[in-house]
Parts: sequence; structure tokens; C-alpha cells
Amino acid sequence: MAPQPPSRRPTYPLAHAFRKKPRRLPLVLRFAKGAVHDIIAVPVILHSLFTVLIVYLDTHVWRSINIPSTIIPSLSIVVGLMLVFRNSTSYDRFWTGRNCLTTIGTSVRNLARIILVNSHDKDGRASESEKRDTERVVRCLVAILYAIKHNLRAEFNIPPASLASLPPQHNAFSRSQPASRRPSYVDRTASTPITPSASTPLLSDSAATLQNGDGTPPTQKDEYISLLPEGLMGYEDQGLGLPLQLTVLLESYIRRGVDRSWFHAPLASQMSVQINSLVDSYGKMETIRSTPIPVAHLIHQKQVLALFTCVLPFAIVDDYGWWSVLIVAIVAFTLYGIEGIGVQLEDPFGYDRNDIKMDGIIEDTRQEVMVLLDEWRASHEGRAVGGMFD
Repeated sequence: MAPQPPSRRPTYPLAHAFRKKPRRLPLVLRFAKGAVHDIIAVPVILHSLFTVLIVYLDTHVWRSINIPSTIIPSLSIVVGLMLVFRNSTSYDRFWTGRNCLTTIGTSVRNLARIILVNSHDKDGRASESEKRDTERVVRCLVAILYAIKHNLRAEFNIPPASLASLPPQHNAFSRSQPASRRPSYVDRTASTPITPSASTPLLSDSAATLQNGDGTPPTQKDEYISLLPEGLMGYEDQGLGLPLQLTVLLESYIRRGVDRSWFHAPLASQMSVQINSLVDSYGKMETIRSTPIPVAHLIHQKQVLALFTCVLPFAIVDDYGWWSVLIVAIVAFTLYGIEGIGVQLEDPFGYDRNDIKMDGIIEDTRQEVMVLLDEWRASHEGRAVGGMFD
């Protein structure tokens, strides 16, 4: 018998986005790591206890509290339609968000490829400052991915420009950065140094309200330290997102490339189209993040689910007795589980196991672009071996 080929394993590209290990248990036996049981446990238990009360009253207190079972099909149709609408809407948000992230990654790949191949004159030469400029803008490309991810999660990562007039001891960002990356803050308004005290607020302007989505103060992420330009400060406290701020740097680089005769007009136009596509996709992701399901629908859906599972015990108590508790628990588990899946898919940009794997997808794109950048740098230093930029 011919030897069997080894089972295919994920190749290095997309290694972070792929699932890396086989499932140890069949999905039917999984009750954690991606399941919604923690979300639906409380309503299932409450409805089960309510059914216990109904069965006890029917058995020991009153002769019968049964209602006609014909009411159940009418209610079940309404419940089914509402759950189908909720889940289809939530999955559409999930799928749209994933496609937008793919579009952003594709734009970053295209821009990195065009920039690295064309960032020199017709003789293939570029000055050291121009090389540094090119490397800086390619790193900004990767930083855009992380900025989009953190902005969608309401996490702010670089010091606001409004803090530039405050001394370092008043700035929470400066304490979280290495000394080589801390911006210099000069108080341009005070005639004497400000001595911090317990009653002195950290911030004296609009930056004081800048917080992450969970209410924690913003801190600089390690991944930004190596990607953002030296001393870059943000305007998130004034309403300008970091992704849009970085795209301005990209557009400025394209303009400089045109002035240096690196990019002819059609190529520069194509690069601007890629940036526009990136911003457009980010805007769609912002729309998903900032537009929840209407609260009227959520309220009515919860009430209809509760009504159906509360009426169900009255319709089956005479026929099934104490078995009604198990039946109601199964029905509640099914219906609330479907509703719980919709809740998780409604905002697909967080840290839940069912959310989009933004961390892995962005890390894969970063790996690709940084390898291209390393090979580009090696080709200019005369030590490239792959011939990628020959």
C-alpha cells in the first residue's frame, strides 16, 4: 500500500486567522468556548422553575389549570418569524463586517505593493530621507489596520494633541511609554511649573472625557510603538479617528511621490482610489458598530419569548405532568439560544469567540507587509536573495 500523504496543515500565510488545532470534542458536546449557554442560563432556569410551580399547582392545589393547546401554534409562528429576522439581520452585520475587513486588508496590500515597487526614480535610486519616508508610510499602512480595530472597540491608543501643553506628570500616556517614545510636553500658558497634587485633575480640557469603551483610561498599545511615526499625536478627543488621520499621511505621501516623479497620474489616481475604498469600508464598519438593532424590536422580541415560554406550561401540564418541566426547559433552551446567537453576532468586532477574528487577520496582514518591507530594505542594501524587488 502506498504511503498516505500527511494531513494538510495551514500554510504560514494566514496562519493566525486559521483555526490551528482540531476540535477535541464534537460540537454537540461543547458547552463552553463559543457556546451561548452562559447568556441563556438565567431565562432557562427561571422558566423551568415557573413550570415547576405550574405543575405543582395543577397537581396538588387545583384540579386543572390547563388551557387549550391550540394557542401554541399561533404563538410559535410569531416567535419563529421574529427569531428568523433577528438572526438573519445579525449575521448580515457579521458578514458585511468581515467583507469590509477583507476590503481594507486588500487595500493595504495593494498600496504596500505599489509603494515599495515604485518608490524610486527612473534609475532605481532614492535618497536616505526618501527611503525613510517610504518605510514610514508603509508602517502607517499597517498601523491603519490596528487603528481601525481599536477604534471599533472604543479603545484609544495615542496621546491626544490637546495634551501637548501639559507637563509629563499630567499625562497618563507618558507613563505608559518608553522614554524614547514619549512626546515632549511644554506648558505654553503657565508662567510657573505646575505642581501635581491629589486635587489636580489629570486633564483640564475635553481630553478629560477620552476613555475606552469599558470606561478605562486610554493607554498606548505596544503594537503602535513600532508602527506610528515618531511623536505622532492624535485628535480622538476632538472627534477625529486615528484611521482617518493616518490616511491623510498616506495621501500626502502620494502627493510627494508625484512631485518626485515616482508615480504618474493614473497610478496616483489608482492609489487614491484604494485609500477611498479603505475609508469607505471603515465607514461601513463604523455604521455596524454604532447602529444597534432598534430597541423596540428587542423589547418586543424578549416579551414574546417570555410570553410563549410562560404560556407553554399551561398547555401541556395535563398531558405531560412533571415531564412538562423538561419539555419547557428544552424549548426555552432552543429559543433563547437562537436569540443569544443573534445578540453575539450583532456586534462582530469585539473579543467574543464568535466575533470576527480581527486580531489574527490583522496580524497576518502585518506579517505580509512587514516581510515585503524587509525584502525592500534588503534590496536597497544589496543583500536581497529572493529577487523580489530586482
